Amino acid sequence: MEWFDTWGLSLIVFLPLVGALLLMLLPREQEESHKWVSLITTAIVLVLSVVAAANFDFGAAKSFQYEVNESWISAIGANYHVGIDGISLPLLVLSGFVTLLSVIYSWNHWEEPRNPRAFLALMLVLLTGMNGTFVALDLVLFFIFFELVLLPMYFMIGIWGDKSERELPVFGKTVSVRLYAAIKFFLFTLFGSAFMLLGFLALYFNSADSVAGRTFDIPALIARAPELTMLPVAGWIFAGLFLGFAVKVPMFPFHTWLPDAHTAAPTVGSVLLAAILLKLGSYGFIRIALPILPEQAKQWAPIIAILAVIGIIYGALACLAQSDMKRLIAFSSVGHMGFVMLGIATLTDVGINAAIIGMVAHGVITGLLFFLAGSMSHRYHTRDMARLGGNQSLMPMLGGILAFTAMASLGLPGLAGFWGEFMSLLGSYNPLEGLSIGLFRTAMVIGAVGTVLTAGYLLWMLQKVNLGEPKAEWDGHEFHDVDKFEMAAWVPLIVTIIAIGVYPKIVFGATTDAVQALVQTAFGG
Repeated sequence: MEWFDTWGLSLIVFLPLVGALLLMLLPREQEESHKWVSLITTAIVLVLSVVAAANFDFGAAKSFQYEVNESWISAIGANYHVGIDGISLPLLVLSGFVTLLSVIYSWNHWEEPRNPRAFLALMLVLLTGMNGTFVALDLVLFFIFFELVLLPMYFMIGIWGDKSERELPVFGKTVSVRLYAAIKFFLFTLFGSAFMLLGFLALYFNSADSVAGRTFDIPALIARAPELTMLPVAGWIFAGLFLGFAVKVPMFPFHTWLPDAHTAAPTVGSVLLAAILLKLGSYGFIRIALPILPEQAKQWAPIIAILAVIGIIYGALACLAQSDMKRLIAFSSVGHMGFVMLGIATLTDVGINAAIIGMVAHGVITGLLFFLAGSMSHRYHTRDMARLGGNQSLMPMLGGILAFTAMASLGLPGLAGFWGEFMSLLGSYNPLEGLSIGLFRTAMVIGAVGTVLTAGYLLWMLQKVNLGEPKAEWDGHEFHDVDKFEMAAWVPLIVTIIAIGVYPKIVFGATTDAVQALVQTAFGG
């Protein structure tokens, strides 16, 4: 498939943008056409991603494949350079997979104001930004795709988000809950991205060597890491990259936008935010910060580990204080992404592999949790867990899926959530040589306590929502259990959670060699 080697990744990235443009050309009244265009577009993108995985040379997973490197903005040396290796491949497939399921779920679940054309078009633009970030091998290209996701998510939250009448202060004025959350999401991530851009520019201006000039090319910068990491400003550059990526993850204490954004976002917005967008930050650490500035990564690793375990404990305790089911799931992401960042902080192949499988597992598990919370909110018109008791009696299938997903989220062995947490703690026992063993083993113990707290708040949620007798206010109400669109969107996620839990090589088969090569090249470990 020679054509795929040249055009495959570009199609995966830009086909959703073409679909979005086609949607905007169709009359607003043709809702069925909008749905089918979106479904076909996202299905083709997923098929192309699967083709990329099927034809991927796993024996050379540490090398970039399907690579295209063409001159783009010659004045500054920026190229259209795309490619994937074993690190980016699972995330690229996850992006197409979850977006397709989001379109299927949306088929019969629309938020007010009802405008499927605009909502689906934003979803497709979001897909272009997410896929582009995972394949970009040029810093300018990476930054453009990294930032592209901001506007679609801002409008999803601001227009289709929480319909609460409460108003909150922003810049001396009062705005709706959804607009408050949208502005907070936009400003926080834009703030971090400004520092990340400064870091990219600093890398560019200091990247020239005796043979080649300045470059934004990521593989070229990795090759020049021994010189870049010795720069007097290298610590400041890493600090800028850290801020940009940490806000997106989000790490404690940069997490405060996340619960508001998740709680206010429409169901599909929450799913995409949790499943894919949070991974852009942690992916940025692995793809850019660690291999280009390895010495600074070693210096910052203890700080990252400390913030990660604070996030794990804080996220769990915050969950125990919630009454809103969706907000509880939102805070759980702070804890789960804490395990991802703890794995990255170890700077070992075990820890970074744990981070990647943790990202994939979090994507499918927490994405499914947000689907479930959204469907329950549509039926009960509330997310207050005190009013949702007895759900298992009213809707046994939905309650059963919620129980299964909660077990996966708490890290039950045999399900996808187990591997990321377990291997992150395992990697913390023996971090990269030169890092403080005492600090990381302490982090391991605190992280292990976090797993107990995670089980505690998820079981508490199940007890509040699923068990007991339905409240008297629901007497006489007829609740329909899972419908065919929900089932079509959720069953693939359930199967994936089981498959990765039982056979983690689905992810590790791609990532292991690439991660080992990264650690060996950057840290000699």
